Amino acid sequence: MRFVDEYRDPQAAKELIVAIKRLSDRLGRKLRFMEVCGGHTHTIYRHGLEQLLPEAVEFVHGPGCPVCVIPMGRVDDALWLAAQPGVILTTFGDMMRVPGGHKASLLQAQAAGADVRFVYSPLDALKIARDNPDRQVVFFAVGFETTSPSTAVTVVQADRLGVENFSVFSNHVLIRPPLEAILGTGGLQLDGFIGPGHVATVVGSDHFRFIPAEHGLPIVITGFEPLDILQAVDMLLSQYRDGRCEVENQYARVVLPGGNPEALRLLGEVFTLRETFEWRGLGYIPLSGYGLAPRYQRFDAERRFQVPGRRQADHPACQCGLVLTGQLKPWECRVFGKGCTPEDPIGTCMVSPEGACAAYFNYGRLHREAAAAFA
Repeated sequence: MRFVDEYRDPQAAKELIVAIKRLSDRLGRKLRFMEVCGGHTHTIYRHGLEQLLPEAVEFVHGPGCPVCVIPMGRVDDALWLAAQPGVILTTFGDMMRVPGGHKASLLQAQAAGADVRFVYSPLDALKIARDNPDRQVVFFAVGFETTSPSTAVTVVQADRLGVENFSVFSNHVLIRPPLEAILGTGGLQLDGFIGPGHVATVVGSDHFRFIPAEHGLPIVITGFEPLDILQAVDMLLSQYRDGRCEVENQYARVVLPGGNPEALRLLGEVFTLRETFEWRGLGYIPLSGYGLAPRYQRFDAERRFQVPGRRQADHPACQCGLVLTGQLKPWECRVFGKGCTPEDPIGTCMVSPEGACAAYFNYGRLHREAAAAFA
């Protein structure tokens, strides 16, 4: 397959759905698979895959949306940085509307006069710093191991060029710790994982061996087209049929077992693990976030500006944390589609292009069990 439309072929999808139903009937039990990445969630609901599969196969949403897992306090810290004299705050576009405390956002700060700019790459932020030598340019960095290497490259470039008015407010996080936290609680019944394909391009499929080895659950590293996800479900069911429990790589056209060695080397050079980092819905998780290594700490915005480190509890009506940890479906949140919409969000899951709530809302499909509640 070379083109996107081949991954959306209706006939191939029908054949996979028939195979999945046959396997599901043979197994004779309900199986719950967590799609770790928010990109998978949007593919599932954009294309209505949850309605095509047998009822015995259920999708559970996971913590792989990089914007959604950032707690309100870190957004408030970014707002504080944006308010400092002489600062240009830069970030990706999907962070602009994420609410902090009192529902304030960077977009609102920009409207009020703060110099906040969205960029497509941290290298764009570095260029802004070089073009504005009399200003301090801060890059509000978010994302898992997928986007961390681009920040690392930018920091190395800033060091090489001697750009001293550039710094990074690092909110980069790692994928393994939140999965360990979810699996360690014991309260969520899961039967397998649809693994995050984009993260795996960096860390590799072998990175996820801990899931079958330590938790006895299968995982299939998966691409982001409809046929990718259907094939992953078929592969997971086949593992149950065969009595296997292992890591399988459906996304082999992109993902290697050992990942991207150069990207991993850069991460090890530029970053160091924080002792702890706060996650929305999961609290503080040890060794789960990236800070800048000592060699590059002069580019650390938290040190340069003495960021206050504000901590802000979620809005009492928002249940994003429960959605992110698979304990709640978006439509079960008490403010979903009412007090919380993409135009006026309360929580991050309704803002991000990878947020589960945004997927449910934007594509207008409700889970089978929600139909009666909204009738």
